[in-house]
Amino acid sequence: MFADLHLHTHFSDGTFSPEEVAERAREVGLSALALTDHDTVDGCQRMEAACVQKGIEFIPGCEFTVEQGGHELHLLGYCFNLEDAELQATLLKYQEVRRNRVHEMVVRLNGQGIPLKVERVLELADCEAPGRPHVGRALVEGGHCYNLDEAFRRYLKKGRPAWTPKAKMSAVEAIELIHGAGGIAVMAHPGITRMNEVIPDLVTVGLDGLECFYTRHSTAMTEHYLMCAERHGLLVTGGSDCHGDNKGEPLIGGVKLPYEFVEKLKSAASVMV
Repeated sequence: MFADLHLHTHFSDGTFSPEEVAERAREVGLSALALTDHDTVDGCQRMEAACVQKGIEFIPGCEFTVEQGGHELHLLGYCFNLEDAELQATLLKYQEVRRNRVHEMVVRLNGQGIPLKVERVLELADCEAPGRPHVGRALVEGGHCYNLDEAFRRYLKKGRPAWTPKAKMSAVEAIELIHGAGGIAVMAHPGITRMNEVIPDLVTVGLDGLECFYTRHSTAMTEHYLMCAERHGLLVTGGSDCHGDNKGEPLIGGVKLPYEFVEKLKSAASVMV
């Protein structure tokens, strides 16, 4: 039995519906999955229903963009109460931050002579948590870029003309928010973030786990983070970070987390309630 605990849908910056994700999970033989859309849990109800239909175990989740020591990190929250009032209020706040960021990116693109309209970007996004991929899709649709990769390379990556920083909560705030909703806080893709030095500090403030198995982690990285998790007494998670067709071939099934780690995650979450 295997799981994928890092997946996105069109409720944030993915292209698949929850139903499509569940169907693809069934096709690649997954027994459990988690939805971890950015700054929203809006897709969780549909994903749970789709998973029930396919005989797949569902774990609610969310991906938070946070700051630690002046650097950006991503934290994954799992197994929390979706109806928690503080969680819902905070997500609404950061969804507004996302819309404001999209508006600023469009203003910067307009300054480059590109007649993009923020209304069209939000139309294409059709969700409460819009982001750079939606701006990229609008650039492609308008004939300003050939594909999403070009849009990011020319305009949207850090250091490019339309790059706009996103307001972020601190890692401590995010961990407290996740714990307050009865959930488990996990550092996403540490091998990509390349900030190993912050892990002990995060452990001190309540970090529960590390995403050791990840699409872009080499075997050596995975082994390193498995040892790191053992050393700090952290849970182990893993996932593909599938965004649908946004990044070429869909990644779901590329990372298969052994189910024993899901059992440990659920056991730890049961203590948080």
